[in-house]
Amino acid sequence: MIKPRARSTKPAEALLAWYDAERRDLPWRARRGEAPDPYRVWLSEIMLQQTTVATVKERYAAFLSRWPSVEDLARAPLDDVLGQWAGLGYYARARNLHACARAVADSRGFPQEEAALRNLPGIGPYTAAAIAAIAFDQPCVAVDGNVERVIARLHAIEQPPCKIAPLIREKAAALMSRACPGDSVQALMELGALICTPRTPDCAACPLSSFCAARRLGSQRDYPVREPKRPKPRRHGAIFILRRGDEALLRRLPPKGLFGGMNAFPSTPLTQDIAAAEFSHFAPSLARWRALDAPVTHVFTHFALEATVFVAHTRAKSAPSDCRWAACANLDKEGLPTLMRKAAAHAGLVEM
Repeated sequence: MIKPRARSTKPAEALLAWYDAERRDLPWRARRGEAPDPYRVWLSEIMLQQTTVATVKERYAAFLSRWPSVEDLARAPLDDVLGQWAGLGYYARARNLHACARAVADSRGFPQEEAALRNLPGIGPYTAAAIAAIAFDQPCVAVDGNVERVIARLHAIEQPPCKIAPLIREKAAALMSRACPGDSVQALMELGALICTPRTPDCAACPLSSFCAARRLGSQRDYPVREPKRPKPRRHGAIFILRRGDEALLRRLPPKGLFGGMNAFPSTPLTQDIAAAEFSHFAPSLARWRALDAPVTHVFTHFALEATVFVAHTRAKSAPSDCRWAACANLDKEGLPTLMRKAAAHAGLVEM
């Protein structure tokens, strides 16, 4: 049995001692004394980008069950990966996940160095540092939103983290243990996720409370300093659901762009604001289109969309060149983006 690390008056050691006692048992996290699996670490880091742990845990298990190794994932058809990804959002991540799996399988394994990891599809600076530290115990500093918040409060930093990234990294590096950088990276993230939370930090349970400048000032909630949020532009568009008996018309979207490579109902260009008078120009077929009572709404990273859903019926024998007919009963298996599932639910084809 491995003994927990002793408590210390040094911040880095105090953080590790707390992590030993309080860290969550997550399916991708190796137990202390076990070697991390780079595939599991990488898969979890990609899935966790802008997605909650609660959501990822279930989906992660399904991915592992279907593709237990990076080689299995590399051999999978892209359509299967996109379908399994449905509902996790940001579908470019799924395409990059598949491309990265193929690159890693071709190279017979993940590289261990942060710089080499950054050369793989879909792996940016944070993800490369996190994988290098957690999977390979490389001395890297991985800074996510949780880490930014902890460091900003610990030092009562008066500027938005996005404007002083080098300072945040420098302060985070001071909390890294040279002996176990992987644990240090996870401990700092865990502290932000469990204790140093955005609205109600539990300072009494924090191993770094005695070092925290924001707590001494009694202004924990004032940090990190944020720039005023700009309102998201609101755009308008239309989604067209064409029925042929028990089938619906689907279009495969181009590899790049919104919902790239996914199956979707024909629509207006959703990243543009289209006037209602122009909706009919984008209909996939001449038909008696009927607008449903209320539009569906969806909030993307950079804009909010209000889309009118049109439905129509046809007896056409063929589909447009870039479309195909899909059984309505199988729409749940088509990996539709969430927006398209909302439209299908509004038309009574699926349940949300």
